[in-house]
Amino acid sequence: MADHESHGTEPVAPPIGGGAPDTVMLEPSAEAGVPVGAGSSPAPRHGGAVRVLRRVLILVVVLVSLFLLPWWTLFSSHTDWPFPVVLAGTVLFAAALLSFPVLMVMGHGRRRSDRAARVADTTLGVIWVLFVWSALSGLLRLVLIVSGVGDPARSRIVAVVVAVVGAGLLAWGYREAMRLPRVVRLDVTVPRLGRGLDGTRVVVLADTHYGPIDRAGWSARVAEAVNELDADVVCHAGDIADGTPHQRRGQAAPLGTIRSRLAKVYVTGNHEYGSEAQGWLDRMEELGWEPLHNRHVVVERGGHSLVLAGVDDVTAESSGLTGHRANLDGALAGADPDLPVLLVAHQPKYVHQAAGAGIDLQISGHTHGGQIWPFHYLVRIDQPVVHGLSRHGERTQLYTSRGTGFWGPPFRIFAPSEITLLTLRSA
Repeated sequence: MADHESHGTEPVAPPIGGGAPDTVMLEPSAEAGVPVGAGSSPAPRHGGAVRVLRRVLILVVVLVSLFLLPWWTLFSSHTDWPFPVVLAGTVLFAAALLSFPVLMVMGHGRRRSDRAARVADTTLGVIWVLFVWSALSGLLRLVLIVSGVGDPARSRIVAVVVAVVGAGLLAWGYREAMRLPRVVRLDVTVPRLGRGLDGTRVVVLADTHYGPIDRAGWSARVAEAVNELDADVVCHAGDIADGTPHQRRGQAAPLGTIRSRLAKVYVTGNHEYGSEAQGWLDRMEELGWEPLHNRHVVVERGGHSLVLAGVDDVTAESSGLTGHRANLDGALAGADPDLPVLLVAHQPKYVHQAAGAGIDLQISGHTHGGQIWPFHYLVRIDQPVVHGLSRHGERTQLYTSRGTGFWGPPFRIFAPSEITLLTLRSA
C-alpha cells in the first residue's frame, strides 16, 4: 500500500567501514539528466476538469463502498440489534467516513499534520480489514443458511465473527508492523561474479517509511540488527520516509551508524518525490551513504570487481525536478561491460529495462508484499513480482523485498517486514 529533486556529479566518498582487508574503488559515472516536460503543451482545461471530476466520483464511490459494507454487515443485514446499538454504530461509521478525507488531506497534503495522518492512516487500515472480512463473510452466511440457521441469529453470528476476526487481525497486524523485522537469508548465484567476491554479503533495506508515528527507537534497533549481519554491502532501495529530511531527521539518524566493509548505497523511491527527493539524497550522503542518483560505484575484493548501480524511481520524471528520471544508461556510463552489475531500482517493474541491458541482479522494494492481505492481488496488477527472487530474461535476476517498515496504516497482515541478507555466489 504504497504512494507519494538536480544533482551534478558528486564527490567520491571515502570507503565505508574499516578494519577489513577488502578494498573499494568508487567510480562515479556521468549523469545524463535533462529537464522534464520541455516542449509539452498544456491539456485543454475542459478535458482536465472532466478527468478530475471522474476521479473524484470514483473516489467517492470507493470510499462509500469501503465504509458501507462493514456497517451493513455489523449493524444492519437483519441483525435486529437494539436501536441504541444500531444508532451508535451508524454514528461511528458516518463520522469516520466524513472525517477520513479531511484528515487525509490535513495529514498528507501541504499541511502535513502528523496527528491527522496517524488517525487517517489507522482508519484506512481498520476499514480495509473490516471491508475484506465483511465481503468474505458471505461464505459463512451461506453455510449458516444451508445449516438452517435463520435470522436474526444468522446475521448476528456473521457480525460477531467479522468483528472478532477483524479486531484480532488488527491487533496482530499492529504488532507485526512495529516489531523488529525478521532477517530473510538467501543465497543468490551470479554466474559472472568473480571467485574473489564469492560469499559477498549484501544487506537490503527498503521502504522504511519514517513517518507520522515516531519510530526513532525502531530505526536504531534496525541499524543494530544490520550491523550484526556483518555486511559487505548495504543497500537502501528507496521510500526512506514520508516527510522531509527535516521532519524525519531523528528517525533517519540511526542510518548513519550502519557499517559495511565495501559500500552503503541508496536510491530514491516514489515517496521521496513528494518529500524533497534531492534533500534526501543530500541527507543520506551526510550519513555516509553513496546516493546512486543515476550513477554507479565499483567495489573490489579478492582481485575481482562488482558494479553497484542505481537509478531514480520511475516516477521521478513526472516530478518536475531537473535531472531526475530513471536513467540506466547514465548509471552505467563508464562501467566495464564485462563486470557483473547489481542494480538498485525501487520498483520491481524496472526489471524490464534491466533485463534488456543484461543486468545480473536487480534489488527492489516498493510492494511491501501487499502489506495488508489481500492487497497483494492489486499490487500484482502493477508489478511483475510482489516478493522474492525471480528470473527475467536469460541473465537477469530480481529480488523484491517486502520492505522493512510500513506505509500509512500501522498494520502488516500476512505480509511480514524484512531485513534481507543476500549472499552472492559465483557460478
